[in-house]
Amino acid sequence: MRDYFLRRFLLILPTLLGATLVVFGITRIVPGGPMERAMQSALASERGGGSKNAGASMTDEQKEEMAAYYGFDKPFLPAYAAWLGVWPREESKQWIKFEEGKDEMPVTLKMLLPRDQWTATNAYKVTQATMKRDGTLNGPDADVVAHYKTHPEPEKQRVAVFHPTFSGLLQGNFGLSTNYNMDVLDMMISKMPVSLFYGLLTFCIAYIVCIPLGILKAIKHRTVIDNVTSILIFIGYSIPGFLLGSLVVVYLAARMGWFPTEGFTSENFASLTLGGKIWDIIHHAILPLACYMITSFAFLTMLMKNNLMDNLAADYVRTAIAKGASYKHAVLGHALRNSLIPIVTTLGSITTVFVAGSLLIERIFNIDGFGLLTIQSITDRDYPLVMGILTLDVILIMLGNILSDYLVALTDPRVRFH
Repeated sequence: MRDYFLRRFLLILPTLLGATLVVFGITRIVPGGPMERAMQSALASERGGGSKNAGASMTDEQKEEMAAYYGFDKPFLPAYAAWLGVWPREESKQWIKFEEGKDEMPVTLKMLLPRDQWTATNAYKVTQATMKRDGTLNGPDADVVAHYKTHPEPEKQRVAVFHPTFSGLLQGNFGLSTNYNMDVLDMMISKMPVSLFYGLLTFCIAYIVCIPLGILKAIKHRTVIDNVTSILIFIGYSIPGFLLGSLVVVYLAARMGWFPTEGFTSENFASLTLGGKIWDIIHHAILPLACYMITSFAFLTMLMKNNLMDNLAADYVRTAIAKGASYKHAVLGHALRNSLIPIVTTLGSITTVFVAGSLLIERIFNIDGFGLLTIQSITDRDYPLVMGILTLDVILIMLGNILSDYLVALTDPRVRFH
């Protein structure tokens, strides 16, 4: 079993590489990326309006510097390797254009400071230096100059200067958001408390309600209780969560005023007492939680019921009753444990509570969680943020699958992984 789980952990890396490679390739070919948006913004500010010929007034050097800034100056595989951190990034890349008759040009070098030295207005150490046509770089700060490399381009009368550094996924750097200019990892971590709140509550409430309800339905099969609960469960299952969210936010929140229409807390949350804060969070959470759980109720309840009914009809349960065991003991002591084994396979999804959240439900209720961050990153073509969210999702899903296998092996002595 140890070898099996070791292989499963080793498979995380190629799975992660495959998923990120596909999405990274998509981000390179779809139109409307950060470069186009930046060019349109620059042209709009210059001419006072938009234009289809975005970036027409920018020089070739400006366009190339922008492409280098957003990581679009390299072919696909080197760019992906740089994002992974196995190929050096060319940070702070710029082109120094030489004028006729000049063999030396001034250049401004910037080197990113350690995070503990950042200030509210600056995160770089700036040095003024000079550049020669052959790529020789001179400056008063030898430490900064030594970190830069140059690449002369005589045919274009210019020299490229950049700071090569290994700074990618393997180094814990997810990059900067192109839309918010913030660290991607910090942005994802900031949304996790909301995701944990809704994810854990949804997870716990679903299992606490569905397992006893499934047991009751199996014991009371084809009775009024079973039939009524089945009707209610399948009605709920047939209603998409986002549709229910649209209905309740209009009727129960906006028109009747029973619940808040949006947000995770009220605007005056900081001034409330401890009890008031707890009630405010619960009051805001009732409608979104109902939308989150409405579809999972049917799946878990019917899974529990069907598994228990199969085990109640098994020979070992009939044998236990024939030997004098009570029906209650046969159900709880024999059939229930075996019926919970398929339920255990779904427990691995608890790893995804860190990034739980429905895109549409969070959009409807304007909840600033991971789901809303995901849909905003896709809408804004914020590729570093999209890649960061995808990477975290894939890792958590893979860990959840491994956890599910482990729990199954732990609860079912018949299972042996090889």
